[in-house]
Amino acid sequence: MNRILSVIILIVFVALGGSLAHAQNQPYRVVFDLTSRDSLDQRAVMRWIREITASNPGAELEVVMYGKGYELVMPEKSTFIGDVKDAIKNPHVSFKVCQAALKNNKVERSAVLADAQTVPDGIFEIITKQHQGWGYIKVSH
Repeated sequence: MNRILSVIILIVFVALGGSLAHAQNQPYRVVFDLTSRDSLDQRAVMRWIREITASNPGAELEVVMYGKGYELVMPEKSTFIGDVKDAIKNPHVSFKVCQAALKNNKVERSAVLADAQTVPDGIFEIITKQHQGWGYIKVSH
C-alpha cells in the first residue's frame, strides 16, 4: 500500500512540475490600464515597470492611458516624465494614449511625449491585448 501511495505521489509531483515548468516558459506580457491622473497611480505603474523589467528583461509591457491617464506622458503635467523617458528606451515597453481621450479633453497630440504612441480607442487596445493572451492589470494604489 505504501509503495502504491508513493508512486501516486511521485506521479502527481511530476505532473505538477511539468505544469509549473510550462507556466514559466509562457511569455510575460502585461497591459496596464491607467485612467487616473493621480500621482500615486502613476508612481505605482512606473515602479511596476522598473521591477518587472529588472527581473524579466524580455517582458513585454504596455501602458494604455485614457480618461485622464494620458497626463503621465505629458511633459508639462507629469512628475514622472523622466521615468517614462527611461522606460520607453526599452524596446519591450510602450506607452499608448487613447486618441478619443485626447480629443474629449481638447488636448493636442503635440502636448504628449513624442515617443508615446496613440491608439484610436484605449479600451479596444486593452481588449485586443487580452484576446492575444496578455495579462491585464488595472492601475490603482
